[in-house]
Amino acid sequence: MTQLVTGEAVALDIRVARLASRGCALLLDLFFQMMILNLLLYVAGMTAVVADEAWGVGLSILAVAGVIVGYPCAFETLTRGRTLGKLAVGIRVVAEDGGPIRFRQALVRALAGFLEFFVLYGAPALLTSLFNKRGKRLGDVFAGTVVIQERLPHAALHGPVAVMPPQLAGWARNLEVSMVSDELAMTARQYLSRFWELRTEVRDQLGGRIADQVRAAVSPPPPDGVRPEIFISAVLAERRRREEWRLYRRQAARMRKLGHAWPTAPAPAPVMAMAGAAPAAGPMRQGPPAPPPFSAPQPGRPRFLPPTDYGAGPYQQVLVPQNPQAPGGWPHQQQPPQGQAGAWPQQQTAPQGHTGTWPQQPPQGQTGGWPQQQPPRA
Repeated sequence: MTQLVTGEAVALDIRVARLASRGCALLLDLFFQMMILNLLLYVAGMTAVVADEAWGVGLSILAVAGVIVGYPCAFETLTRGRTLGKLAVGIRVVAEDGGPIRFRQALVRALAGFLEFFVLYGAPALLTSLFNKRGKRLGDVFAGTVVIQERLPHAALHGPVAVMPPQLAGWARNLEVSMVSDELAMTARQYLSRFWELRTEVRDQLGGRIADQVRAAVSPPPPDGVRPEIFISAVLAERRRREEWRLYRRQAARMRKLGHAWPTAPAPAPVMAMAGAAPAAGPMRQGPPAPPPFSAPQPGRPRFLPPTDYGAGPYQQVLVPQNPQAPGGWPHQQQPPQGQAGAWPQQQTAPQGHTGTWPQQPPQGQTGGWPQQQPPRA
């Protein structure tokens, strides 16, 4: 990534073409040039057979010059910086101010390319591009051009770099971001765009330094325990949201002055509006709570049993009946005293020495079922 300043003094974030992409484009262009040159030399040779030999020599020289110099010059001028090889790999030649390349610049690049590739076998172009921060060869330096990557990955074209983390959305609504400069925001954005390309230790160190600079320019400070990349992403996302809202209002005002109908966008919702309306004044009355889902055991499902000694609480009337004489009045997992009637907890396990399902009948003199997981008394 590098910055390119346009003629209107606007800094653009561009992706410079790498050496591998430019090498592939050069090989493809050389292949096409050799094909065209062989065809033209064959035509020049056939001309020398039927005409004077000087015609054949002149046409051969013209064909070589036209293919080596005219091919890149014509294609880059007519297609705004693209040759067949550059079009195949997705790169393009532009001027240093981001504008399209002109005929003069394309001619200078083509003449310098003849010296670099056909005379000196590409050594000056390789060395210059390695030591130049924008990957320029001698032709780019002389012509004032730069080769950029025009075909970007899908992730770089769709979706913003910084997104708002849900856990910081409420904090970012009241954030003061006016002290965050464009240079700092660009640095933070480049860090997020290259986050997964960095090594872990470099990523953490760089993220900590950038987060400290951003933290010093915003208020209030972020909550404790927030990672640097999440904090930076929240600040950039909120800054972009406010900038989009400001541009929308400016465009809406301009369109209304011209007499065009323009829908009015709702104002950004405050923090408390995200949680709904405020509660009504006074204490809120609530009915008795529903009993918990206690149930008898079923095949393949666990059994939910109430506690043996619940005491006082919202489920006291459900778990601890007041009248032990009433049918079903004794709680589960408790044994009524002798002489008391009531619903006895069901027994599902037979004692040792018995097979099959144990009959759910109490002993003589008792009313109800056998207590759960207890053997019958003799």
